[in-house]
Amino acid sequence: MRIGILCSRIRTEEKLLFEAFENLGVTVSRLDEREIAARVGGYAPEVDVVLERSISTSAGLIASLLLEAAGVRVINSYATASVCADKIRTTLALEAAGVPQPRTEIALSPEAALAAVERLGYPAVLKPPVGSWGRLLARVNDRDAAEAVIEHKETLGGISHHAYYVQEYIEKPLRDIRAFVTGTETICAIYRTSPHWITNTARGGQASNCPVTPEIADLCRRSALAVSGGVGGILAIDLLEDPRRGLLVNEVNHTMEFRNSITTTGVNIPEHIARFIFQVAEVPI
Repeated sequence: MRIGILCSRIRTEEKLLFEAFENLGVTVSRLDEREIAARVGGYAPEVDVVLERSISTSAGLIASLLLEAAGVRVINSYATASVCADKIRTTLALEAAGVPQPRTEIALSPEAALAAVERLGYPAVLKPPVGSWGRLLARVNDRDAAEAVIEHKETLGGISHHAYYVQEYIEKPLRDIRAFVTGTETICAIYRTSPHWITNTARGGQASNCPVTPEIADLCRRSALAVSGGVGGILAIDLLEDPRRGLLVNEVNHTMEFRNSITTTGVNIPEHIARFIFQVAEVPI
């Protein structure tokens, strides 16, 4: 069984993943999506299973399509990744599975977006349907702010910004929770704490260990099944603590970073990922 990691840039996470495979006695190959030129119907990559870790969402999705068409098992699959990469599709999948999440409205014009914000009430959050690392999020506290942000998105944003993802603002306790899932098992979780309302560690949020409670484990299992068509995957699930409703699922990520969470939780996340890949590939260890 030939295993590969798809990545154009070897960040700390990818380095740790290569080391985890080596420590378990398996050498994996690197596939750089920038070097792929696949003849349709004649692409025969020298791998059987690939862990997709592309830093580019669009390149990772296209490479996954090409690999799967060539008979390669990709983790996360194109189907799973394409849901997680799109907040609208993620929200719809979670809703269909009955997973609790913040109230959200999708609008397709500036006028409808402003009406959605006013229905949800101020403050509200405007997000791009596609994006990561907490970029281009906007909390709007009044109508003037909402009108300004919506006008900027309509005038300056690309085509993806012309679908408006509007979400209620959750008064969380200066933190959120990121839980790490392999398959359907929540292997660990962290609190991400910040005085800023955006708590991503990429934006300065501080990580600390979060015990995995039965509630967190159940919510993450249900979320993983919802976005993956019932098979699970390698995912990071972001949870918000609502003072009235309890835990809500905010986002599901399919190529998560984890460098700040290994020491924090005491869990060897890359080894868990490698072992899950072995399980999928039916590699004895």
